[in-house]
Formats: sequence, structure tokens, C-alpha cells
Amino acid sequence: MAIPSRVLSAGNSPLSSTSICGDAATALVATGSSTTDALQLSACYNSVITTAASTGVKLPPTEAGAMVAVYNGGASTLTVYPATGSTINAAAASLSVTATTRVLFIATSATTWISIAGA
Repeated sequence: MAIPSRVLSAGNSPLSSTSICGDAATALVATGSSTTDALQLSACYNSVITTAASTGVKLPPTEAGAMVAVYNGGASTLTVYPATGSTINAAAASLSVTATTRVLFIATSATTWISIAGA
């Protein structure tokens, strides 16, 4: 696992370090109730701290090999939507993530995310 401070101290630029290690977004607030108005995620590691009932987030466009982690730190179930034209676990149009659950999404093709959940 790459650690940003070590990548930087090896002489890489901050942008290179982010590209290698990924970036994080914290204190996110879930919005909307469908793929069209859910909060668009842009970071690799995402901590959603506020989840009102029936709100969600949307994964970035699917790119084979991409990984996105989502933590639901809110009180309600969080709905995670794939980008338009993509699915989660080969068939689902969304995935429900209960409170205090972490999910790693891995893109296995240009249209499919798989999920690995943990408490």
C-alpha cells in the first residue's frame, strides 16, 4: 500500500502522489433519492457522515480496475448508485449500505462494479 508522505518524500509531485495513492473526501452529505440527483462522488475514499432517509451517492464513471471506498457514517441507510449505463454486482441499479458499514467498489469492466462490504 502506498503512503502519500512516502511517495512525496521519494521526489514525486503532490499530483503524482494523489494519482498513485488516491484522494479522500470526508464529511460528505448524501443527497437526492435517485441516480439523477444523488451526491456525485469524485474521491477514491469517501466518508459520508450525514444520510437522511432515502438519500444517496453516485459512483464515478466505471473504468476497469478503478476502486472506490464508501463509508456510511450516517444514521440512515445510504443508497449507492452506479453511473448511468453501469451496474453494481452485475445486475443491481443501486446498493443499500447500512449505517457504520464500509463498502469497497471495484470496477471489473467498463460497465460493472462489484462490491465488498464490511462492518
